[in-house]
Amino acid sequence: MRQYRIDELRPADHEKLKKHLDEYYGPCQVEGLYWIPLREDLLDDVQKAHGDCQPFCFAVELGQNEVSFELLIRTRNRVRCDCMRYANGAQRECIIRFADAMFETLKILT
Repeated sequence: MRQYRIDELRPADHEKLKKHLDEYYGPCQVEGLYWIPLREDLLDDVQKAHGDCQPFCFAVELGQNEVSFELLIRTRNRVRCDCMRYANGAQRECIIRFADAMFETLKILT
Protein backbone atom coordinates (compact mmCIF):
# COMPACT_ATOMS: atom_id res chain seq x y z
CA MET A 1 0.00 0.00 0.00
CA ARG A 2 1.32 3.43 -0.85
CA GLN A 3 1.15 5.82 2.06
CA TYR A 4 2.68 8.87 3.67
CA ARG A 5 3.72 7.67 7.11
CA ILE A 6 5.01 9.54 10.13
CA ASP A 7 6.37 7.35 12.88
CA GLU A 8 7.96 7.69 16.31
CA LEU A 9 5.01 9.63 17.71
CA ARG A 10 5.22 10.51 21.37
CA PRO A 11 2.22 9.57 23.55
CA ALA A 12 1.26 13.25 23.94
CA ASP A 13 1.35 13.72 20.15
CA HIS A 14 -0.81 10.64 19.65
CA GLU A 15 -3.40 12.11 22.03
CA LYS A 16 -3.38 15.48 20.20
CA LEU A 17 -3.88 13.75 16.86
CA LYS A 18 -6.64 11.48 18.20
CA LYS A 19 -8.52 14.39 19.74
CA HIS A 20 -8.25 16.43 16.53
CA LEU A 21 -9.26 13.57 14.22
CA ASP A 22 -12.14 12.54 16.50
CA GLU A 23 -13.43 16.11 16.61
CA TYR A 24 -13.27 16.80 12.88
CA TYR A 25 -13.53 13.35 11.23
CA GLY A 26 -14.94 10.95 13.85
CA PRO A 27 -16.48 8.98 15.25
CA CYS A 28 -14.54 5.98 13.96
CA GLN A 29 -16.33 2.82 12.96
CA VAL A 30 -12.95 1.08 13.15
CA GLU A 31 -10.68 2.25 15.97
CA GLY A 32 -7.99 4.58 14.66
CA LEU A 33 -9.31 4.75 11.08
CA TYR A 34 -10.57 8.08 9.77
CA TRP A 35 -12.00 8.96 6.36
CA ILE A 36 -11.02 12.38 5.02
CA PRO A 37 -13.13 13.72 2.15
CA LEU A 38 -11.23 14.78 -0.95
CA ARG A 39 -12.12 18.16 -2.42
CA GLU A 40 -14.22 17.86 -5.57
CA ASP A 41 -11.89 20.10 -7.57
CA LEU A 42 -9.17 17.44 -7.16
CA LEU A 43 -11.16 14.61 -8.73
CA ASP A 44 -9.99 13.20 -12.04
CA ASP A 45 -12.37 12.81 -14.99
CA VAL A 46 -13.39 9.24 -14.12
CA GLN A 47 -14.07 10.14 -10.48
CA LYS A 48 -16.11 13.17 -11.53
CA ALA A 49 -18.20 10.97 -13.84
CA HIS A 50 -18.99 8.50 -11.03
CA GLY A 51 -21.63 10.49 -9.18
CA ASP A 52 -22.93 7.39 -7.37
CA CYS A 53 -19.48 6.74 -5.92
CA GLN A 54 -19.01 10.22 -4.47
CA PRO A 55 -17.80 11.49 -2.08
CA PHE A 56 -14.24 10.27 -2.49
CA CYS A 57 -11.87 10.16 0.44
CA PHE A 58 -8.52 8.96 1.71
CA ALA A 59 -7.89 7.04 4.90
CA VAL A 60 -5.85 8.14 7.89
CA GLU A 61 -4.81 5.37 10.26
CA LEU A 62 -3.66 6.44 13.70
CA GLY A 63 -1.60 3.92 15.64
CA GLN A 64 0.05 4.32 19.03
CA ASN A 65 3.42 5.35 17.55
CA GLU A 66 2.60 6.34 13.97
CA VAL A 67 0.06 7.88 11.66
CA SER A 68 -0.39 6.82 8.03
CA PHE A 69 -2.07 8.79 5.27
CA GLU A 70 -3.16 6.34 2.60
CA LEU A 71 -2.50 7.43 -0.97
CA LEU A 72 -5.45 5.45 -2.33
CA ILE A 73 -8.51 7.49 -3.23
CA ARG A 74 -11.60 5.48 -2.29
CA THR A 75 -15.34 5.61 -2.44
CA ARG A 76 -17.20 4.63 0.71
CA ASN A 77 -20.17 3.48 -1.38
CA ARG A 78 -18.59 0.49 -3.13
CA VAL A 79 -15.93 -2.10 -2.43
CA ARG A 80 -14.54 -2.06 -5.98
CA CYS A 81 -14.89 0.36 -8.84
CA ASP A 82 -12.55 1.65 -11.54
CA CYS A 83 -12.81 5.14 -10.03
CA MET A 84 -10.85 3.98 -6.96
CA ARG A 85 -7.17 4.48 -7.67
CA TYR A 86 -3.93 5.74 -6.29
CA ALA A 87 -3.75 9.48 -5.90
CA ASN A 88 -2.61 11.48 -8.90
CA GLY A 89 -0.03 14.25 -8.38
CA ALA A 90 -2.48 16.92 -7.22
CA GLN A 91 -4.31 14.51 -4.91
CA ARG A 92 -1.04 13.24 -3.44
CA GLU A 93 0.12 16.80 -2.82
CA CYS A 94 -3.21 17.58 -1.10
CA ILE A 95 -2.85 14.56 1.21
CA ILE A 96 0.71 15.47 2.18
CA ARG A 97 -0.24 19.13 2.74
CA PHE A 98 -3.19 17.96 4.87
CA ALA A 99 -0.83 15.90 7.05
CA ASP A 100 1.76 18.66 7.34
CA ALA A 101 -0.88 21.30 8.15
CA MET A 102 -2.39 19.10 10.86
CA PHE A 103 1.04 18.65 12.48
CA GLU A 104 1.68 22.38 12.25
CA THR A 105 -1.74 23.29 13.70
CA LEU A 106 -1.25 20.88 16.60
CA LYS A 107 2.34 22.03 17.09
CA ILE A 108 3.73 18.54 16.73
CA LEU A 109 7.39 18.46 15.77
CA THR A 110 8.65 15.59 13.65
